Amino acid sequence: MKEKIIEKANDMFLNFGFKSVTMDDLASEMGISKKTIYTHFQNKTKLVEATTDFLFCCVCDGIDSILEENKEPIEELYAIKAFLMYHLKDEKTSPQYQLQKYYPKIHNTLKVKQFEAMQECVIENLVRGIKKGVFRADINIEIISRIYFIGMMGIKDQEMFPRQSFPVSKLMTEYLEYHVRGIVTEKGQTILNNLIKEQ
Repeated sequence: MKEKIIEKANDMFLNFGFKSVTMDDLASEMGISKKTIYTHFQNKTKLVEATTDFLFCCVCDGIDSILEENKEPIEELYAIKAFLMYHLKDEKTSPQYQLQKYYPKIHNTLKVKQFEAMQECVIENLVRGIKKGVFRADINIEIISRIYFIGMMGIKDQEMFPRQSFPVSKLMTEYLEYHVRGIVTEKGQTILNNLIKEQ
C-alpha cells in the first residue's frame, strides 16, 4: 500500500503541484481513508519527501538505461531530454518551484543529489564527446558541467521564466541547443543540425 500511495501522490503532485494536493484529495482519489495514509506517513512533509525520492530514483534509472545504449554523445543528450519531458509531465505545475517555496529543506537535499548524479552523467558525456571529436578538446569539463547544471536549474525559475510565456519543453529545447552549440566541433555541428531537423 505504501508504494501505491507514493506512486499516486507523485502523479498528483506533478499534475497539480505540491501545495495544491491535500491528504484528503489523495485519500479521495485512491478510495482509501486518510487514516490509511497516516499509517504510512506521519504528515504531508514525509509524503513529499518519499515522493521526491521515488521520482529521483525513477529518473536516475531511466537515464542509466539511456546511457547503457551507448548512443552518440549529442544524441544521448537529446534522448535524456525527451525522457525527462515525458517523465516530468512537461512540469505543468512547476513542481521544482513549489518544492523550493513550500518545502525548502527537501528541495535543498534533492538539489545536492541531482547535482551529484548529473555531474557524473554530464562529465562522462563531455569526455566521450571529446574522444569522438564532436565536442572541442579545449573545453574545461569541470566548468562546462557546472554551468550546464546551473542552467538546467535556472530555467525552472518561474520569476525569470513565467510558465505562461515560456513552456518547459521550449525552454529545455532552447537551452540544450545553446549548450551543445557552445562546445561542438564542425563534426558535432553537423550531427546537431541533423538532430534538430528530425525534432
